[in-house]
This record gives sequence, structure tokens and C-alpha cells, in this order.
Amino acid sequence: GKWHMGVNCKTRHDHCHHPLNHGFDYFYGMPFTLVNECEGTDDPELAKSLQDSYWFYAQMIILAVFTLVIGKLANLFPVKWKIIICLAICGVLHFISWFSSYGFTKYWNCILMRNHDITEQPMNLQKTTSNMLKEAIIFIERNKHRPFLLFVSLLHVHTPLITTEKFQGRSRHGLYGDNVEEMDWMVGKLLDVIDKEDLKNTTFIYFASDHGGFLEAHRGNSQFGGWNGIYKGGKGMGGWEGGIRVPGIVRWPGVLPAGTVIDEPTSLMDIYPTVVQLARGTVPQDRVVDGHTLLPLLQGTEQHSRHEFLFHYCGAFLHAVRWHHKDSGTVWKAHYATPVFQPEASGACFRRGICPCFGDGVTHHDPPLLFNLSQDPSEANPLSADTEPLFDTVMRRIRGAVEEHRKTLTPVPQQLSPYNNIWKPWLQPCCGTFPFCWCHEENNEA
Repeated sequence: GKWHMGVNCKTRHDHCHHPLNHGFDYFYGMPFTLVNECEGTDDPELAKSLQDSYWFYAQMIILAVFTLVIGKLANLFPVKWKIIICLAICGVLHFISWFSSYGFTKYWNCILMRNHDITEQPMNLQKTTSNMLKEAIIFIERNKHRPFLLFVSLLHVHTPLITTEKFQGRSRHGLYGDNVEEMDWMVGKLLDVIDKEDLKNTTFIYFASDHGGFLEAHRGNSQFGGWNGIYKGGKGMGGWEGGIRVPGIVRWPGVLPAGTVIDEPTSLMDIYPTVVQLARGTVPQDRVVDGHTLLPLLQGTEQHSRHEFLFHYCGAFLHAVRWHHKDSGTVWKAHYATPVFQPEASGACFRRGICPCFGDGVTHHDPPLLFNLSQDPSEANPLSADTEPLFDTVMRRIRGAVEEHRKTLTPVPQQLSPYNNIWKPWLQPCCGTFPFCWCHEENNEA
């Protein structure tokens, strides 16, 4: 399914970010993400957020190059031609990225790969659902006699809501509802295979979403991004409950009792240590691993989540911290930064398309906004020292946890920097001779 971690670092074929370079033995899916451009709609998604940035940087760099050239020719200041040429190349790349975002996104970003080979460029969305399902089923059948890990990252319930004709019009909730119906059917098909191959009692299955509903996703009057109920905010917001609180569903007949509801805060980071324990392995001891195995909680040998604190990031920026006070059972959350909603009371960033993580798009809070999630899960009533007797105690405890947490972090390059997000032709995955990158699986001999 959707890998969304990229492919290459320095050359078109180094595959440094590829799943096969990160512990997986087999891969079929999208190395990037699914955007509206993949469907060829008139409502660009990636372009909307990047076009303005590309155009601004292109103009600034071109202006700087003209200034340096004039200064050089007029002997106003010394500057090497090499610097001017490098700057000019950077400006051209930004210009090409801006220009290509108007139509080439589909060809550059919407691709399917099997292992290291590109099978479709651009991908055929009408066949993607059946292709993904077929690959997953074949994988289970191929590995049914030995332990296996199958990670299926569905393209469903994600804009542009690719739904096959069979499921269109099935739901009372428009295309989004249709998409949910088809996803449900796909999950059911995978469970049927597990049952048919008599793997039901030996297979741990975990189903979850990676974030809350995408409130800003609209087409006309249709809501395309789901609904977050009583919870404030949505996708892309690293602090509000609507962006991060999702249910998890676990199935393991014969081991875990059916119908059990566990109301404890856990994390998708818990999947890794859980899988390691199931495989009778050991997590690395030379670093802090943020996740905890879920098995004691699921099996009832422990009543509370091992997470005392959860740190909620937006990009590289810490926006909120959750403290699960074990003695009282109270869950507190402190917000250090929150997105500026547009319009103000809308609960989303409709003018921007998705909320930013920093800059003029966020409000910093000092002291932080504090909520008692046990009593106020909608985060409607921020507490203060005047209204909450425990305010200073809670904030002191959270502050100490943040200091300890930051000691465990290792600085890494900013993945969302302008340089890391401009199009780099020399890294572009291509199934033909660049820039003629067009291929379809049925036309490939393999």
C-alpha cells in the first residue's frame, strides 16, 4: 500500500528510503502518497500547498542572481561565477518544480512499485483496489506455512477517495461513505483468507487509522475527509484530539477475549515493540524506544497503559503533551502551540488547505493551554491557575517530563525544509528513459 517515505537519496537507483532498505522483504504499493492530482481532478492538492512556496523562492533566487550578475559585471562587489551558476541552477529547479506542479505531479508522484521495479507510471486508479487486494491475498497464501508480517496501508479513506464503480452510491454519506464501505469490504476479504487458511487463532491483527479526519478536504459541498465527532481539530494538527485520537481494533481469537473495550491511551508507536514480542525478539537496548508492547494490556495482565506521557508533534515541533496520572486516572493535556483556525471558529484551516506547524499559522501559549481530558474530551474549557487548584502541580510535572524527553532526542535534518521538498530530477523514479516515464504493468514482460 502507501509507503509515503520516499525512495532515493543521492541517485535515481540508490533506494535508500525504500521499504526493502528498512527491514521489509517484499513491497507492492505507492512509494509516495495519494493526492488529488493522481485522479486528474480540477482540485489540486499537492500543488495548492507548494505552488506559492515554489514561486516565491524562484522569484527571490532569480532576483538574487540578477543582482549578483550586475554587481559582478559592474565590479561593485567580488563574487565567483561558480556561486552565481549554482544559485541560478537552484532557481531553475524551483521554477521547474512550480511549473511541473501544474500537471506533471501525476506522472512523477503517482506510481506503483513492486520491490525496486516501477510497474505503473502513472498508476491506473481503476485497478489499484483489486491490485492491492490481490497482492495481499497472494502474500498470505505464499507465507501461510511460516510466521509472516503483513503491513497493509490502504489507499482508502484518503483523498481523492478512489472508489470502484461497484461501491459508488452505496452509502448515505456520499463518496466518503462509499469509500469507507469499500475499505470495510477489503478488510473483510483479507480476514476471510486468514480464516480459510486456518490461520485465525495464530494471527494477531491490528487495525487503526494514522490520524483523524481531514476536515479541510472538500469538493463543492461534499465533505471528503471524514468527521471527528466531539473532538476538536483534525488531520495535520499535532495537538488537538480530532487530529490524533483514533480507535484501534485488535483481533486474535483464542488468545484475546472478544468484545473487550480498553479505554487507555496507547500509540501507533506501540506496534513495533508488540510485534517484536510476538516474534520472541528483543527491542534495541542502546536507545530509548517510545513505544510499549500492547500484549499485557490486551491480555488483561495490566490494567493501565504503560504510557505515562505522550508527546504530540506537528512536524518537528512539539505542540502538546498528554499526562496520564496513574494514581487518579486523570488524563491531562497541555498545548504549547495550536493552529490558527481560518475562519476563527471553524475548527479547521480552510484557507490554507491544511494547518501549518509553525510560523504565523500557529499561536504559542505561555503558560500552555491545559485541559482535563477525563472531564473535557472536547477541549472546550482551558484551565488556569484560577480555575484549577492542581494547575501549577500538573504543569510542573509536564515540564519535567518534556525536559527528560528532549534529552533522548537526536537532531536530524529538517525533512520538510524547502530544499528537501523541491523536485530533484536526478532522484525521480522513472520506468523508462527520463523524462519519458510511462509504463503499465500489463505491458511489462515481467
